[in-house]
Amino acid sequence: MRSEADLHRLMKTRVEPGEGGEAAIVAVLARLREYGYLNDAAFAETYARLRQENEKFGQRRVRQDLQQKGINPELIATTLEARYGQTNEEALAREHLERKRIRKPENEKEIARIMRRLVAAGFSTDVIYKILRQWEVPDETLAVLENLDSFDHSDEEPPEQ
Repeated sequence: MRSEADLHRLMKTRVEPGEGGEAAIVAVLARLREYGYLNDAAFAETYARLRQENEKFGQRRVRQDLQQKGINPELIATTLEARYGQTNEEALAREHLERKRIRKPENEKEIARIMRRLVAAGFSTDVIYKILRQWEVPDETLAVLENLDSFDHSDEEPPEQ
């Protein structure tokens, strides 16, 4: 499945530039919608369901992914409310850790790694800190790692303090 914006972007590279190509894309998208093959609401629901059930991703991660796929913000909000409205974020985060076979951290480096993984998976820092505190991670260590919430989640390491 693909979103309408995603399919439009992919088709744009395959048609001639200009009005003729854009008209062809619009016609194809209209025909796909007419036959029921293209439905952003169904796509968003399926995408959110699969990411929650299979990947155990948090709401924030799914929201970012749907935004990148070009889904309408109102549709994203409606879909996520329906999918995550009654979800216990802490339980989902624990399921994510279990799925990734992540165990209790032994040192600060492992704590930082776990924190980055959970933030990248879309969980709030409140839930992450709650889990780490239940693992008896010292508050001083958590204070040092607080800047990870705003850290860009690329492959680079966070700045040293």
